[in-house]
Amino acid sequence: MKYLIASDIHGSELYCQKLIEAYKNEKADRLILLGDILYHGPRNDLPEGYAPKKVIELLNSMKSEIFCVRGNCDTEVDQMVLDFPILADYAIITAGSRLVYLTHGHNFNESNLPPLQNGDILLHGHTHVPNCTEHESYVYLNPGSVSIPKENSWHGYMTLENGRFIWKDFDGKEMMVYDT
Repeated sequence: MKYLIASDIHGSELYCQKLIEAYKNEKADRLILLGDILYHGPRNDLPEGYAPKKVIELLNSMKSEIFCVRGNCDTEVDQMVLDFPILADYAIITAGSRLVYLTHGHNFNESNLPPLQNGDILLHGHTHVPNCTEHESYVYLNPGSVSIPKENSWHGYMTLENGRFIWKDFDGKEMMVYDT
């Protein structure tokens, strides 16, 4: 199974379109969203192409392909207009024999770890900065932000297939790779 993993769309129709194009080009089986779908939040400027109603239409059209966790900007009001579940604080998938703990990052993160076992992977967005850090007992991964990248990073996403995480920009250029 191939996953396309992304975070922090923040209501940008422009970058949501690019994400969906990447999803189709990658021929992924599922789109995993790590939160902050519609609202830009009080700390961020409006992203380019801000049009949350259009993002709703785009994502609802592929509702059966989306697996999502709640971001700090996602609320019950957002759930009322989205046709796929968005309010789970975390989810778990596997990458080979390793557990991958999916969350947004505002609650569970490197400073406040979820219940991980040795070798597990903590995967979250929230910081808008792509990251791959191997700690002694776990690995921390972050796909960065779809629409509001920070710290001179790129607009992009990551894929997971056969235990390999690949970060890409929207031109399809590989930016980072992590093999489990």
